[in-house]
Amino acid sequence: MVNPGVLRVGVVGVGLRAGIARHVTKSGIAAEIVAASDPHERGRARARDLFGAVDVVAGHAELAKLVDAAIVTSPDWTHAEIAVDLLRAGVAVYLEKPLATTLPDADAVLAAAQETGTPLYIGHNFRHSGVVRALHDVVERGEIGEVKAVWCRHFVGNGGDYYFKDWHADRRKVNSLLLQKASHDLDVIHYLAGGFTRRVTAMGDLTVYGGITDRSGQGDRLADDWFSFDNWPPAAQTGLNPVVDVEDLSMVHMRLDNGVLASYEQCHFTPDYWRNYTVIGTEGRAENFGDTGGGVVKVWNRRREWSSEGDREYPIDGVTSGHSDADLLTMTEFLRYVTRGDPPELSPVAAREAVAAGALATQSLRSGSVPIDVPPLPAAVAAHFSPPEGTRR
Repeated sequence: MVNPGVLRVGVVGVGLRAGIARHVTKSGIAAEIVAASDPHERGRARARDLFGAVDVVAGHAELAKLVDAAIVTSPDWTHAEIAVDLLRAGVAVYLEKPLATTLPDADAVLAAAQETGTPLYIGHNFRHSGVVRALHDVVERGEIGEVKAVWCRHFVGNGGDYYFKDWHADRRKVNSLLLQKASHDLDVIHYLAGGFTRRVTAMGDLTVYGGITDRSGQGDRLADDWFSFDNWPPAAQTGLNPVVDVEDLSMVHMRLDNGVLASYEQCHFTPDYWRNYTVIGTEGRAENFGDTGGGVVKVWNRRREWSSEGDREYPIDGVTSGHSDADLLTMTEFLRYVTRGDPPELSPVAAREAVAAGALATQSLRSGSVPIDVPPLPAAVAAHFSPPEGTRR
């Protein structure tokens, strides 16, 4: 039985990311997990293991009758349909990124939130990471002047295990890894630059994993069951998904609405696993070395020859691996938004713009790198979420 005055929270889709729901009880907000849904028996069994004596059902429609808010951690291609159904049922939604796998679906979710007035929160937890906070603080303090360029190189050293042995490798289910994986970074680029992408071009290819013939898959196992640093080199991987048609190497160029130029590179067969941002302004540049606790952000703002030493250096705080600290902050922010009305750091508009950049970059790279313009969000929907807190400086 739920205590009176306690927010009833459910979980939709009980895979690896469902573990973020355990932060509900650590948030300091009067909320508790009371139900979970998953269409597969293994997922329902996992829900019982994770959350104990809660109501466990097969579908999100059943769950909607049991909760006030839902944490949606189902596979990407289900996000839009589930979110729209829950919003129309009056259930506040925490939707794991990406918001959707296509721009029309992303706009449909935002339209449902606007039409119903139901709270919608997108789980871009990387906004709360120490590296992003440190870089953003440098920009906000004016240490590098006016931002003119943002670059991101993403070395996805665990890509073979994380994205090519299950449904993530199938473009019918993810569209591309420029949505599933890059949505964090595209959002961070927008955040650091203070604007949104309005024109995008890209190129990419399936350069390594497409040549692997062992496509036996992993059954109903999860990535934790097969992940190992010993799965190396990349071309020696086994047990890939039966369908592998997403790119393992991609490069994107963006022009933002405020004139900032940006680029994003993603490679899924590097030996190391981290992302490197460079922010260049009119009076200097900032760059991170490491993207978790123990790393640093360096700032250069004097002329010189080559030097690995910056003029200033700021430590990156937080956990040294993974993002459990950012997950806790994200979940706490969602619960405060639902229970107190506190505006979140990231507006659903910003999540939509990350999908727009990723989806249209995918369209560009699969059609000869043609430039594609991002269409605006319908005015009534944009007005509902205005101002988009935490998006623009």
